[in-house]
Amino acid sequence: MKRRDREARRDGEKLNSLTEAIIGAAIKVHRELGPGLLESTYEACLCFELRRQGFSVDRQKPQPVPYDGLLIDCGYRLDLLVEDEVIVELKAVAQMTRLDERQLLTCLKLSDRVVGLLINFNVVTLVEGVKRLVNGFPEEAGPGISSLRSQRALRLNQA
Repeated sequence: MKRRDREARRDGEKLNSLTEAIIGAAIKVHRELGPGLLESTYEACLCFELRRQGFSVDRQKPQPVPYDGLLIDCGYRLDLLVEDEVIVELKAVAQMTRLDERQLLTCLKLSDRVVGLLINFNVVTLVEGVKRLVNGFPEEAGPGISSLRSQRALRLNQA
């Protein structure tokens, strides 16, 4: 196996583990609080839970927009940035839309990050409200290398 392939596999496994841990923490928060609260409540509790588990978490991290060679602060904020790797956008809405997904994909592109989670807490079971989105990562990383889109992530995206 080539070095680049080994590094891609290791990075993919790391991101899979990290997103699974974030989803697990979100499920814990949802089981404790249930649906129907404000997004900011879930954000604060999920941030607390992730930090308690030992993860570094930036809350409401400014996201400047690169434009014409400059970084322009337009007031965009990432709900959570976990381990400087995974963007977590939280919702507490009746139903997520394709626009919510596009917004997260745009944030991933602007910040040059690979994976993000879109989590809607206003659902009966949290798995129904989780979308895992990937920016620019190949569907198949090569022979013998599992894709970043694990079977569990695909099931979550279909839920």
